[in-house]
Amino acid sequence: MNEDHYFSADPAAPFRRAPVRAEVWGHELALTSGSGVFAQGRLDVGTAVLFRETEPPAGGRILDLGCGYGVIGLAVCLAAPGARVTAVDVNRRAVLLANENAEALRVLDRFTAVTPEEVPPAETYDEIWSNPPIRVGKAALHDLLLTWLPRLEPQGRAVMVVGKNLGADSLQRWLGEQGYPTERLASAKGFRVLETRRSA
Repeated sequence: MNEDHYFSADPAAPFRRAPVRAEVWGHELALTSGSGVFAQGRLDVGTAVLFRETEPPAGGRILDLGCGYGVIGLAVCLAAPGARVTAVDVNRRAVLLANENAEALRVLDRFTAVTPEEVPPAETYDEIWSNPPIRVGKAALHDLLLTWLPRLEPQGRAVMVVGKNLGADSLQRWLGEQGYPTERLASAKGFRVLETRRSA
């Protein structure tokens, strides 16, 4: 089967927009998702768990890694007026939608969605927030995380949600082995919320 993956740079599926409404950290988000982008027309269960089990960051430079239509980074912008968010996705359709959503929510001054190659090489972050693309495969996921985690500031952290049946516990161990100590913040609906720190 030639499945069109949300982690394709240019999805082949005809582009159809679909509305999504979500309440996150006390803020109502009216967003637009689209075909060929992760979680079209809905807030996926993993991201909902991430929001429910965490408090938003206080501010700072935030990376929304694998942003899709932008829900995590946009929720951060609304909940943390001092935050500046860079949202990254290989899927150009996702980047387009995330920027459209930022414009609709009037946070384009603090939110930018781009493809990975558009991120300045020296840019660093206080926090990384992500529902990472586990289905790209273990090797590609590990490569992705080892590309972006080194961009954390020395006291920075990453907050991720990963399905238990998709290897959350082995990923937690692997991150620790790479020098990124990782704790489980919560477990709900078959998902783990993980907090990864930069080791000193």
